[in-house]
Amino acid sequence: MCGIAGFFRKDGGYSQNETLWRQILSNMNRAQKHRGPDDEGIWLGERCGLAHVRLSIIDLYKGHQPMYKKYNGHECIIVYNGEIYNMKELTYQLAYTGVEFETESDTEVIAAGYLKYGEKFIKRLNGIFAFAIWDITYDRLLLVRDRLGVKPLFYTEKEGEIVFGSEIKALFEHPDIEPEADIETFQIILGLGPAKPCGSGIFKDIYEVKPGHYLDIDLSKVMDVTYWKLYSQPHEDSTEQTIEKVRWLIQDSVGKQMISDIPICTFLSGGIDSSLVTALCQKKLEETGKTLNTFSFDFDGNEKYFEANAFQPARDEKWVNIMKEYLKTEHRYLECDNDNLEEYLYKAVDGRDVPCMADVESSMMYFCEKVAGYNKVALTGECADEIFGGYPWFYRKELYDKDTFPWSVDMSMREKILSEDMKNKLCLDEYVSDMYHSSVKNTPLLRGEDAVEKRRREISYLNIRWFMANLLERMDRTSMHFGLEARVPFADHRIVEYLWNVPWKIKYIGNMEKGLLRIASKGILPDEVLYRKKSPYPKTYHPDYEKKLMKKVLCITDNPGARINTIINRRELLKWNDKMDDYASPWYGQLMAGPQMLAYILQLDYWLEKYKISI
Repeated sequence: MCGIAGFFRKDGGYSQNETLWRQILSNMNRAQKHRGPDDEGIWLGERCGLAHVRLSIIDLYKGHQPMYKKYNGHECIIVYNGEIYNMKELTYQLAYTGVEFETESDTEVIAAGYLKYGEKFIKRLNGIFAFAIWDITYDRLLLVRDRLGVKPLFYTEKEGEIVFGSEIKALFEHPDIEPEADIETFQIILGLGPAKPCGSGIFKDIYEVKPGHYLDIDLSKVMDVTYWKLYSQPHEDSTEQTIEKVRWLIQDSVGKQMISDIPICTFLSGGIDSSLVTALCQKKLEETGKTLNTFSFDFDGNEKYFEANAFQPARDEKWVNIMKEYLKTEHRYLECDNDNLEEYLYKAVDGRDVPCMADVESSMMYFCEKVAGYNKVALTGECADEIFGGYPWFYRKELYDKDTFPWSVDMSMREKILSEDMKNKLCLDEYVSDMYHSSVKNTPLLRGEDAVEKRRREISYLNIRWFMANLLERMDRTSMHFGLEARVPFADHRIVEYLWNVPWKIKYIGNMEKGLLRIASKGILPDEVLYRKKSPYPKTYHPDYEKKLMKKVLCITDNPGARINTIINRRELLKWNDKMDDYASPWYGQLMAGPQMLAYILQLDYWLEKYKISI
């Protein structure tokens, strides 16, 4: 994994002050150095500049970027972030047609494929990627992002110049790009956050290349091209065929994503998703006499303070121990305390460049830093819930019938904490409703489906485009901030495409959440884990955590000059301090309730001050 950045100007002129523009490229690299601590490089032409930092995973010694490639007189330069899981097949196919390779890197495979077949080659890639190709021969720039948006790619356009980078912070190294906010910035952060609309960079005039899209830029145009999207069609496989197909797809995806020239590990919670990925990895490694490193996460004090509830019926430790003994992995238990949790709230904003998933994100960042001390590649169970229907809003009628985003049905806590002025400016109910209804309208529907199946398809689409996108961004930023590459086998586009058309009666086989996944995993996992009731990512239950955060928030808002005071209603915070139980309902997902709202306020305050955001 890596970080990419660069700029393009159709009128050229970069060579007129080469020293300046090379320094800017170097600065963009420096801003993203955490994504690629092993190597870096820059390239500057008359109309385009490219920058790259590298985390060495494949072809450790010859994969330097930017990489030049020439084929039949056609020349290009590429910078690339990601992994191509069908690299060996593509290399063989290209070599068979006469293409010669100087490295064993997937970077060269992409460049060669483009030179041979043009942009049509993108559709042949199976992987997670964001890359920029500067076509030297035709003065053309392609900015390409993978189908599901696992790898990030942001850009802006100002006065005819395109500036892009893996992370927003790289864009701000350009002398003409400053962090700015507008009304929609705060509508997103306060109404939709920590999610965001597809294509938005939250900052004013900052965008992201959408998943399954590429930007085609030349001397006359900037064109946004869709190369992949979901299609709805009748599911013709029987239940038995579906089970076998799902089983094969998952095994194939995990096998492909184990490709690495350095050792891999997995995150292991003892739930079916991470346990299945872990079991398949361990089985593969056993064939070569190797043992898999696994890691589980928990919080200081949960042994004492954890209280079972509908969302989190049990702690993970029991099932982690079952899997550890069942597979004989080299397992490590990682634990985060209240001080770490608060400290990493701000590092999480540094990583994402905007307020994010509060301590759900800061804890993951803390854990990723610890894992990176042992391994540089990790496979996770992320995304299974979104495609197999694991969340309650897939099967609880009172949730999936709500005429809004099902993970954020109650806006009251968000609105309570706002100053009257911000409430009037933002009109959050109207904005959120508009975003929701415009997203639902984009759902690829299947003619003839009944109302219930149609609604479940809409819920699936919302989950993929919003909820899953947010979790994927969280996974990328928390891991890459410490040079750890996180891979998500369930986000293989082949699995997503197939599951998209599987009817609910098969996904919910046996009246079980993720019933299809459980049946497909029979024989791979012990029954205790196979039929464990879903339990989400853990969080702290330590009572001192919320008190610690409230004290910090009140201290910040006690300063009349604090930027946050133009947003927050401090009187409401004081009421909250007197009666914290009134803020126990989740306001995003299943985990983010009162303590996470306080943490989110702290992140927002830090973000406002860090970027000197005017309100």
